[in-house]
Amino acid sequence: QVQLAESGGGLVQAGGSLRLSCAASGRAFSTTAMAWFRQAPGKEREFVAALSWSGASTFYSDSVKGRFTASRDNAKNTVFLQMNSLKPEDTAVYYCAATKILTTQTMGVMSDYDYWGQGTQVTVSS
Repeated sequence: QVQLAESGGGLVQAGGSLRLSCAASGRAFSTTAMAWFRQAPGKEREFVAALSWSGASTFYSDSVKGRFTASRDNAKNTVFLQMNSLKPEDTAVYYCAATKILTTQTMGVMSDYDYWGQGTQVTVSS
């Protein structure tokens, strides 16, 4: 069992930065792949980034590539999402998710993730 709790969201101006954190409980965290998704008002939840269990492999959606960086600290059971050069279209609720098996073919599929956090709101003003 893994429980996830996101934090670090807030209001920021366009061009600014935020760093989200996702704290995980459970002994299996260090062997669990993690991902970030987001959901804007009136839109479906979409994939943002994923990390392998070690953090050595990371994957990003085209919309955030080059601006967002995902990382993890397994000693602290925490995953991070550093978001730079934020745009108004990045406004959404951001969720972290956990899965035992991460594949490049299915990393964007919500149903492949076993655990989800409650989300944290990110609002980017223009």
